Amino acid sequence: MALSRLCWARAALWGAAVTPGPYVTRKLQLARPRAGLAWGAPRLFDLPCRSSNLHLSPKADVKSLISYVVTKTKVINGKYHRFLGRHFPRFYVLYTIFMKGLQMFWADAKKARRIKTYMWKHNVKFHQLSYREMEHLRQFRRDVTKCLFLGIISIPPFANYLVFLLMYLFPRQLLIQHFWTPKQQIDFLDIYHALRKQSHPEILGYLERVIPLVSDAGLRWHMTELCTKIQHGTHPAIHDILALRECFSNHPLGMNQLHALQMKALSRAMLLTPYLPSFLLRHRLKTHTTVIHQLDKALAKLGIGHLTPQEVKSACYLRGLNSTHIAEERCRTWLGEWLQISCSLKGKTHPCGYATQVQIIFIFYSEITLELMSEYCETLILCINSFAYK
Repeated sequence: MALSRLCWARAALWGAAVTPGPYVTRKLQLARPRAGLAWGAPRLFDLPCRSSNLHLSPKADVKSLISYVVTKTKVINGKYHRFLGRHFPRFYVLYTIFMKGLQMFWADAKKARRIKTYMWKHNVKFHQLSYREMEHLRQFRRDVTKCLFLGIISIPPFANYLVFLLMYLFPRQLLIQHFWTPKQQIDFLDIYHALRKQSHPEILGYLERVIPLVSDAGLRWHMTELCTKIQHGTHPAIHDILALRECFSNHPLGMNQLHALQMKALSRAMLLTPYLPSFLLRHRLKTHTTVIHQLDKALAKLGIGHLTPQEVKSACYLRGLNSTHIAEERCRTWLGEWLQISCSLKGKTHPCGYATQVQIIFIFYSEITLELMSEYCETLILCINSFAYK
């Protein structure tokens, strides 16, 4: 009994768990006084394992907590979407389109940033990019310009509520295509093309009026024949259009010789704003048509066959054809003929003259060349006659 009490006292003193009894199976050892007390040869390599376990457990708890929160958020979000779709179907459609539009615009921004970073690191110019990269940057710049306008008008206090109302009332003017419904995309593109067509009679009437000012007799004859073919709805040949390339390099149809009213009509035909000073209109026309010419060269290098149906329709619409109601094969045919003309604009012409020569395609080689709008040709004849009468 006394031996058992002695064992318990020693165990309490040295901190070791010793089994009471007449036989002591674990020997307690005294260490040096300066080093402290030790017993049972403690294994030091166990200490890091214990500390690492202590550090890992909070991380595991945080990860499990985050996964739990994410799962619950998805469940709540799904219930919220079902609630909106059941009780507010029209608002739910707008909400879904807005959220998808934000995601698409954010993806476009990240892609544009990667392209710009690649251009900066490898010292690559815009015209040296691939067709899809050039087209993405061109479209993204236009989208950012539209979004900047919304950002500016929402700066005053409490103006953001008015901005949401304006976006709902005027989606065509204030929103980019990512935020349009499928029906709105077709309707708005038709509206834009109708605005574009309104300037065609004015441009063609001006071309007829400057025919006597062309110094070369052969060019005057070609211009007259081409205007006559368009008035009668005849499909002009490619060589008929290319024969007039010299007319757009100098007086009277050169870019530097155009008047303000003519540049405004061309700007409307290219869906550019006409409400700018003359020097800005001329600069924008040169920049826009030069970019299209660069896109044409990149597209000719890539090949029309590698484009998706949506890319084909977008390329045709940019170049003047309302491709929303036209079959894909006809769009590819039209685009191939366009590239055949556009890629021929080289040689003696000054690089800045590309802007003026591409106008010839916009004016003469849009929908009329494929005989897709016979009723427009009849209206065009009436408009030309009225211009001549005036």
